[in-house]
Amino acid sequence: MSAIDQLFANLRATGRKALMPFITAGDPDLDFTSAIVRELARRGCGLCEIGIPYSDPIADGPVIQASYTRALQRRIKVLDIFESLAGLSGDLTMPLVTMVSYAIVYRIGLERYVAEAKQAGVSGAIVPDLPVEESQHLAELCRREDFSLIQLITPTTPRPRATRIAEQSSGFLYYVSVTGITGERQDLPRELVDKVSWLKEQTDLPVCIGFGISTAEHVRLLSPVADGLIVGSAFVRRIATVSHDSSEDLRQKVVQEVGQFAESLLADLN
Repeated sequence: MSAIDQLFANLRATGRKALMPFITAGDPDLDFTSAIVRELARRGCGLCEIGIPYSDPIADGPVIQASYTRALQRRIKVLDIFESLAGLSGDLTMPLVTMVSYAIVYRIGLERYVAEAKQAGVSGAIVPDLPVEESQHLAELCRREDFSLIQLITPTTPRPRATRIAEQSSGFLYYVSVTGITGERQDLPRELVDKVSWLKEQTDLPVCIGFGISTAEHVRLLSPVADGLIVGSAFVRRIATVSHDSSEDLRQKVVQEVGQFAESLLADLN
């Protein structure tokens, strides 16, 4: 059983749900990323998604695009990210997964990427631009290595294709709440709860919802049907107030603000 499988087994046994923040690795630097991850774990988040900066946005809105650009301007490298995460792995009570383009995985090499990620204490990968038709090799490798391959299902995914994606996935399914890009939204689609309810009837995998979630109202709406909620832009926007040259007082203040925001969402989630 992987760390992600164990997480959701524990949550289900206690009737709780996972808050799953997304943050960009290296924005504004890897030391600050480590401080944020530690704070999110301390506040009780279930899992943290670590965005691997990429120059060509896949479904990222302007807030996350800008964070990737800032990190890339500092010449952040994947193996530097893994080295930094390895320094955290012994201290954390929550699993980490990477959000990564398949182009990066392919360039490094599938076997090497999984091996390096595992050595860094990472438990899985979300690969948003990997079609299910081309995912078998990576899915088999991840199952063999007890490393979760988390794939996305969107509101426009036909139902037969959704079940096929579920069969090729492990860890959990990432359900995209809206058609479009990431970013904070005021309203979510009315049919979202029904679509997620149907998907949960087709698979034993946990189903976690992301894109657009940013308020307590969203959390209260979705917590009855989701196994976890993924919140990205709302965290990344708060982190964007810090630069590499910011004072230590400001850096500590933002870490606290991010932690308090996570805690406020958790209060409505469980």
